[in-house]
Amino acid sequence: MIAFGPVPSRRLGKSLGVDNIPDKVCSYACVYCQIGRTLRMEVERRAFYEPELIFEEASRKVEEAEAAGERIDYITFVPDGEPTLDVNLSREVEMLKTLGIPLAILTNSSLIWREDVREELFEFDFVSMKLDAVSELLWRRVDRPHKSLRLEKILDGMLTFADGFGGKLVTETMLINVDYNGGLERIADFLAELKPDRAYIGIPTRPPAEQWVEPADEETIHIAYQLFSERLGEERVEYLIGYEGNAFASTGNVEEDLLSITAVHPMREEAVRELLRKAGAGWDVVEGLIRDGKLIELEYGGRRFYMRALPSRRKP
Repeated sequence: MIAFGPVPSRRLGKSLGVDNIPDKVCSYACVYCQIGRTLRMEVERRAFYEPELIFEEASRKVEEAEAAGERIDYITFVPDGEPTLDVNLSREVEMLKTLGIPLAILTNSSLIWREDVREELFEFDFVSMKLDAVSELLWRRVDRPHKSLRLEKILDGMLTFADGFGGKLVTETMLINVDYNGGLERIADFLAELKPDRAYIGIPTRPPAEQWVEPADEETIHIAYQLFSERLGEERVEYLIGYEGNAFASTGNVEEDLLSITAVHPMREEAVRELLRKAGAGWDVVEGLIRDGKLIELEYGGRRFYMRALPSRRKP
């Protein structure tokens, strides 16, 4: 199935997916990949599907969604491999633009050092770039790139692209159970130079390609959030840790509101107390969520923060 959805996405609203790469052709073999191990490691761009077929499939899905009264906020290239390996990407974008719906793409950034790839990505309204590492050792440990790729060229390509891109640019950093050994600070410094509209911090939420891989612990995720926020501002950093939903509207249930917000951003103690005060609730709500393993308490810079616990670490 080349076109699917629309599906809900916190980043993209209602997104109609386009899978323009067969399972699973990629330039990386990320240890955490939730689609499975890479079957074909490739870096040379080539044709996979006829652009007309992709356009026909997406058009049909758009018509079906409109008939059902469903809105589509973006048509998103989110394949089982790396979308920029598709040499017909430019033609597909040209055709899909006639549908009048904004276009998005999720890329692992591996080919962004190529001028032709950057030129094609400029045609999108929303670009999400992977940024798991800016150090060679961590990059090879986590993303397991094709042997011909060079990290320095990729990072330079990302900066060049960001400097000329007029749409919405976001990054996504997947955190797993490895020793970052200063790697988070280096990513934060690079983000300060890149200046994305938003930097997302993710963890694996489905079975990964390698059995040893687990999500990073809450402390690592929290440190990453604080470091990224120091460089970009808190309003431009968010968690993607497996919880969708509206974290900015009151449900009338203070426990649900607290868990929803802390799944996206950690909350300072004073902010939690203010939320409880407005809801007419006491601190026993927080104590109960901590006792149930749904909320955890962390410290950073002499302040106390609260974050929603990861599913794998909740008490049974």
